[in-house]
Amino acid sequence: MNTFLYTLFALTAAGIGSVALSSSLLLLNNKWLAKISGYLLYLAGGTLLGSALLGLIPEAAETLCIHDVVMWVLGGIILFFILEKIILWRTCHDENCERQNHAAAPMIIIGDAIHNAIDGVVIAASFLTSKELGIFVTISVLLHEIPQELGDFGILLKSGYSRKKALLYNILSGSSAVVAGIAAYFLLEYVEAIIPYTIAIAAASFLYVALADLIPEMHKETKLKESAIQIILIIIGIAIILLSKGTHQH
Repeated sequence: MNTFLYTLFALTAAGIGSVALSSSLLLLNNKWLAKISGYLLYLAGGTLLGSALLGLIPEAAETLCIHDVVMWVLGGIILFFILEKIILWRTCHDENCERQNHAAAPMIIIGDAIHNAIDGVVIAASFLTSKELGIFVTISVLLHEIPQELGDFGILLKSGYSRKKALLYNILSGSSAVVAGIAAYFLLEYVEAIIPYTIAIAAASFLYVALADLIPEMHKETKLKESAIQIILIIIGIAIILLSKGTHQH
């Protein structure tokens, strides 16, 4: 029961808490909003890479052979690439479509709900493995969800949604993490054998978000000072995971 309470708290924090935190940042002026969301994005790059390579993959390899883990991670990366392509095809209305320029608000909400549901399953699986793994997976999810939720708010507001309506839809899509996570928690308890595969897919998700979404976004900034801040925050993000891993091992 203790593990379930930890899981429930983590799911609420990651699913609905990330929306609440990102919506509170909307109270800031545009300059500070851009700065803080940018810094969170840089930090998320480090925590996602650290979680996947230092936490999730080694954890899955304790049960599966490393060849099987790598194959599942590779398959997961391809799966997330296909899913993102499908969303882009559905949201683009001309052959010269550029990412984010023609995103339809309903598809953003649906896509975010699916992504949050996957995060919920990942958090539940990680807490069933160990409390420490669950905690740093939740931290990683939170750090990459807040900048994403801010981006979703921006798209919905530009699409003509009021702030109140945008917040409501984001809370609804965020709550899918709680629903999927609770369902997965009780299901995974009875089919423990699939947890290592779920963790490998989670690693694929984290690697894909970091390498396909966050790092290309960082490369848009080429100033020396900003690049140095990016490197420092990525390293800090990895260090957070290393410290969590150290706690887990002790």
